[in-house]
Amino acid sequence: MSERDWELVGAPNARDLGGLLAADGRRVRAGRLIRTAALGRLTEEDLPVLGKLAPACVVDLRHASEQEVAPPDRLVGEPRVVHLPVYDPAHPVFTYVSAVLLGHDLTAYDELAREGMPAAMAAIYRWFVTGESARAGFAAAVRLATEERNLPLLFHCSAGKDRTGWLAVVLLTALGVDEAAIRADYLRHNELTESLREVLLAAMTRRQPHLDPATARPLLEVRSDYLDAAYDEVRRVHGSFGAYLRDGLGVTDELVAALRDNLLE
Repeated sequence: MSERDWELVGAPNARDLGGLLAADGRRVRAGRLIRTAALGRLTEEDLPVLGKLAPACVVDLRHASEQEVAPPDRLVGEPRVVHLPVYDPAHPVFTYVSAVLLGHDLTAYDELAREGMPAAMAAIYRWFVTGESARAGFAAAVRLATEERNLPLLFHCSAGKDRTGWLAVVLLTALGVDEAAIRADYLRHNELTESLREVLLAAMTRRQPHLDPATARPLLEVRSDYLDAAYDEVRRVHGSFGAYLRDGLGVTDELVAALRDNLLE
């Protein structure tokens, strides 16, 4: 089923990573890696589409505290569901972002508020590279994708843009997709969710009359600057993406070979 044949109304940024040009002139196989937002808002019409995609394994990158306040994922069949929380409830940036989203008092976050939401998002992306639960979660997800029994692999967080976006970067880089194509896929979130983003902004400002939409908008978008922050952290800490895969995530050459065998055609 090609991407043009399907869409998920309740997860408008869902997409198949198949078709991208990868290592040795090969392409990512269609229908093997699917990235989405959380599946709790899928419609009845979405369920047959999900059934045709038939994920064997669903990776959920959310923390238990996020799962508790969200509708449970709507699944079809009995895919293996693996929770790999990439989240640090004690990290000041995470708590600041949550406070903005929930309309809580922000007086404790004066410094972060001064720096602005784009700076907070960049800090989260740097944490993706070095944070303990981030490294553990992304590493485990890559290992799952090396096993045929877990394919098709569907992976998501809440909005399907940041944690999901960085996991897509990790997988596609390991597969040999070039950075320009990876960045283009990452940025597609904005066009795919444009109308939804405006609805969410309107709802947030209705619920929180004092919230400046300019504060919230960077939280609902992806930006090249966010991705650059993670890439810069990879270079700062590891020197290269290959070294990050090997030393940061424990993704050996053998695992990369298995990943390519399973996912490239």
